[in-house]
Amino acid sequence: MIESGGRLRRALLGTTAIAVLTTSLVGLAPTAVAADARSQQWYLDAMKAEEIWKKATGKGITVAVIDTGVNPATPSLKGKVLKGWDASDTKGDETDDYTGHGTSIAEMIVGSGAGGGLRGLAPDAKVIPYRVADTERQNEQAVNAFDMQEAIRAAADSDAQIINISFGSDYYGEREREAVQYALRKGKLIFAAAGNEALKGKKEHYPASYPEAIAVGASNRDGSVAKYSQHGDFIDIAAPGSQIPGYCDKSLTKYCLSDGTSNSTAITSASAALIWSMHPDWTGNQVLRVMLDSAARGEGWEPGTVSDFLGYGIVRPNAHVSRGEGKPGDPNISPLTNKPTGATPSATASASGSASATSGTSESAAPSATASTQAPDGKQTSGAPVAGSNGSAAEDADGGGSSTGLVIGVAAAVVVVVAAAGVVIARRRRATA
Repeated sequence: MIESGGRLRRALLGTTAIAVLTTSLVGLAPTAVAADARSQQWYLDAMKAEEIWKKATGKGITVAVIDTGVNPATPSLKGKVLKGWDASDTKGDETDDYTGHGTSIAEMIVGSGAGGGLRGLAPDAKVIPYRVADTERQNEQAVNAFDMQEAIRAAADSDAQIINISFGSDYYGEREREAVQYALRKGKLIFAAAGNEALKGKKEHYPASYPEAIAVGASNRDGSVAKYSQHGDFIDIAAPGSQIPGYCDKSLTKYCLSDGTSNSTAITSASAALIWSMHPDWTGNQVLRVMLDSAARGEGWEPGTVSDFLGYGIVRPNAHVSRGEGKPGDPNISPLTNKPTGATPSATASASGSASATSGTSESAAPSATASTQAPDGKQTSGAPVAGSNGSAAEDADGGGSSTGLVIGVAAAVVVVVAAAGVVIARRRRATA
């Protein structure tokens, strides 16, 4: 419900813990902790991160993390967190993470892996934290009712090229959308979590559902659609979201495995940072176009189609970093709306390299937008056979020809032939207002 003062009830989109890792960060040798935590980051191996890091590490790119705060004192984040802002106007500041969620997201993006921490997919990028309030915190104390929209605008005015929002609400907000539009005009890429309540019905989630934001869905370890990942014509891209390690709570002493589109969003933001670090003169439109064009779609997924569950496909930065897949195209045209955004290379040039990091203190065009009707996890929707259901045409995470990897079963998960109608049902992306 909408609360008094115009506040929206918000959810963190990746906090459902499913297992506690056996190794804690406290009282054990860092090497043992690192080995255990790293072993749980299955997606780094599937995406061939070690191969990627030979050519791109995210250096020179900054990601704004709008979340519960980011603690810059964890071993994995030391020297990687820039001065941010507490938009929530609550006790503490942006370095005081009141749940552990924001710090987990930051580590997934830029973590060094030191001291048993998570290894980020873009380990040489930086983060700027912007703290906002979730529903529980809203219920506990007075908060800034406009913290999300103000955080987005502040991030848009910062040196960050990418804005990561692993947060969401069921309610549309005009001023919040205007903030996202403002960020887009400033040349930013805004990645937002699609939401985790798919089993409760097909429901749009915000800010992910604003056309100017890039909505990120979640995939499982086998490449199938995560059952919890919200879906609809607003989904743009997907990334691994299930069984991902993150901090169990605000004590930041141990990791738990969790499911959520929060995780997917962090991995997607890091993927964008890798590609952008290779091409610092590109605009966000060009980076995004390459990401969409090179996403994993699997055998049987027709070119030019978009899934209501995985969007343009599962992100795979190595396809571009190592093999040059994907064409940047027009710097000023959005690959999602095919409309000008006003972005120019100079508008997104990085100035973050000169910013000081804190350590313990605060300081070719993409495919057309039409698609077939799909069902998650290989389920049939109308009694028709699911194409590729035997998984025989699987490919690995970076697009190789292995029979194992991230996109096993992509075709089974998302391409459904509606035999009764004998046609592919199209869906259209909402136009930008």
